[in-house]
Amino acid sequence: MAQPIYDTIGVGYSAYRRPDPRIAAQIADALGSASTILNVGAGAGSYEPADRRVAAVEPSAEMVRQRHSGAGPAVRAYADHLPFRDASFDAALAVLTIHHWPDWRAGLREMRRVARDRVAILTWDPEHPGFWLVQDYFPEIVEMDLLTMPTIAQMESVLGPVEARPVPVPADCTDGFLGGYWRRPERYLDDGARGAISAFAKLRDPRPGLDRLRADLADGTWTVRHGHLLARTELDIGYRLIVASGGSDHAY
Repeated sequence: MAQPIYDTIGVGYSAYRRPDPRIAAQIADALGSASTILNVGAGAGSYEPADRRVAAVEPSAEMVRQRHSGAGPAVRAYADHLPFRDASFDAALAVLTIHHWPDWRAGLREMRRVARDRVAILTWDPEHPGFWLVQDYFPEIVEMDLLTMPTIAQMESVLGPVEARPVPVPADCTDGFLGGYWRRPERYLDDGARGAISAFAKLRDPRPGLDRLRADLADGTWTVRHGHLLARTELDIGYRLIVASGGSDHAY
């Protein structure tokens, strides 16, 4: 198995990837009344509800190291082979991680297997056009995501019927994932911010796109094209909470 990407890019991750409370509230709602939760691809533990019993699965030693002292136990393992018995948890959770899994279909089957009640997954819908960053400056990110991000229909083929809830990104989002800075374009020029975004780590050479963005911000081109966004308080750029029934008896 290849070294987890976050063993490299995860250094300093928690300084930029702080859970946004508005997104956290939607995730908590998606988990329903579940009192025991398995967080798959847990990273540093973002969005793990503090008022419930949480266990975590995370392959990267660097990310496990950054989990706070009060976080639930973490096991170093991969989504496609969860080291737990059937129906061990009320719910299984996965937040912005499915595109890193070696086999997302096997990972979804495993989540459903270990969850008695439900599966909740925050991901990006590859059928959504995205936003200005990937449309104007880094279309190659979309090309990569199309290879690794399952569509909602593809996820349903494994999980059975799902509810897909839109998750608009707040303008002042505290979580610096790829879409987190849609109203703060200058943040994408910050090395540290980009270093906490896996999509940039996968690019062969981000400099041409960064040079165009820097120039467009300097001469006002970005504002002419996208200045209308500065009045928005949130934006739907394709992030979705996928909620499905758990349990192996829900195979379709």
